[in-house]
Amino acid sequence: MPEGPSIVILREAVEQLGLKGKAVLHVEGNSKIDKDRLIGETVTDFRSWGKHFLICFKDFTIRIHFLLFGSYLIDQQKKNPPRLSLIFDNHELNFYTSSVQLIDAPADEIYDWSVDIMSRTWEPAAALSKLKKKPDMLVCDALLDQEIFAGSGNIIKNEVLFRIRVHPLSELGKIPDAKLKQMVKETRTYAFDFLEWKKEFTLKKHWLAHTKKICPRCNIPFHKEYLGRTKRRSYFCENCQRLY
Repeated sequence: MPEGPSIVILREAVEQLGLKGKAVLHVEGNSKIDKDRLIGETVTDFRSWGKHFLICFKDFTIRIHFLLFGSYLIDQQKKNPPRLSLIFDNHELNFYTSSVQLIDAPADEIYDWSVDIMSRTWEPAAALSKLKKKPDMLVCDALLDQEIFAGSGNIIKNEVLFRIRVHPLSELGKIPDAKLKQMVKETRTYAFDFLEWKKEFTLKKHWLAHTKKICPRCNIPFHKEYLGRTKRRSYFCENCQRLY
């Protein structure tokens, strides 16, 4: 599942095409949205929120979520049919194996941009406040909660918890405030590290915990377990990551 930084890369790539202010000439795909409604409509913006890629129009928004195996191509096509294909004058956007929704509202009316860990308006204090209101929540679940950390996914979860030395089964209410603040700060910091490394095609080379077998700090085997409410893969060290 693409995480927030990967969606930012998509948004930046589409922005470079100069399609903002351009009209949709043709629409294809097997999604069940009203595709005819898009024809002739002018794109007002391309935005990203967490794991959502947003194609904005005056009165409505197209939301693309790539689920586990979604993908996209710009000015190219796969052999299998797209979920959504938007044809412009000189370019086309094709989305595959994705969730496509048409929302009858402008994006600003339905999204809180301050929740997005990649946003210029990210509010760390708000994230910290939400964490404190859920004392029984496991930290491994908190870092995947899109209402707290929109854009954070399993890679960010595993890497951040390793960086701050916190065991994934720790309960939020038992983690010291200073450590929670560190987690909030490190989540955004790692997201931008992720973005830089992804653009360099070196992301996997920088993983310290995710998919790894040996702890680089302790030189002992990592634990791999499917933890929390979401049962996502967690890689952690029982020695240097403290259980609160």
